[in-house]
Amino acid sequence: MTQFENREDAYEKEFVRNKEFDFKVLARRNKLLGLWAAGKMGLEGTAADKYAAEVIEACFEETGDEDVYRKVKGDLDAHKLNFSEHQVRREMEDQMIKAREQMTRELKE
Repeated sequence: MTQFENREDAYEKEFVRNKEFDFKVLARRNKLLGLWAAGKMGLEGTAADKYAAEVIEACFEETGDEDVYRKVKGDLDAHKLNFSEHQVRREMEDQMIKAREQMTRELKE
């Protein structure tokens, strides 16, 4: 019975590690997306970092990506920047790929 319990414990630990990794990847994606949008809005340095932090915080408003999308799209629109829904969502996908690659690389180091 202990072998079964050990296996179950190992699966639970792996599940927790995977969830933590996914959370970190999502936070990194939101930071990268925020920095991308900040650049488009002409923000640099501390202002860009502050905006990226706002995008990260927007993620906690509801489950899923809609809160982040609304934040970034709304801010781009407010700055009179013409980005379509498709362009913003595509950027979200691209930044997710980049974030996953970065986090995987950091995990291996």
